[in-house]
Amino acid sequence: MTLVRFFRADGTLDKEVEAAPGQRLLDVAWAERQPLEGACEGVMACSTCHVIVEPDDFGNLPAATEEEDDLLDLAAHAGRTSRLACQIILTEDLDRLSVRIPPAARNWMGR
Repeated sequence: MTLVRFFRADGTLDKEVEAAPGQRLLDVAWAERQPLEGACEGVMACSTCHVIVEPDDFGNLPAATEEEDDLLDLAAHAGRTSRLACQIILTEDLDRLSVRIPPAARNWMGR
């Protein structure tokens, strides 16, 4: 199992969950009712599932594709460690992955 920690935009811990390796971070976020829209459902048609990965974890991620980089250019509050949750596949290397939900997240669950 891989531990994932979701932080609010203000930096406070919202939830810690265990997820199976091979799951997309977006699917884990949906299951845990984290406020990510992910309207494209992982097919790269939007930038609404943007998360900010903690710097210590960012180096464990594979490089973003050119398409992901282009979409992140459209995401509000994107930074140097921003990624799309639909493109992060959980692995053992990402155990204890910490991500923040940006303040401009498209809040599809009314949070």
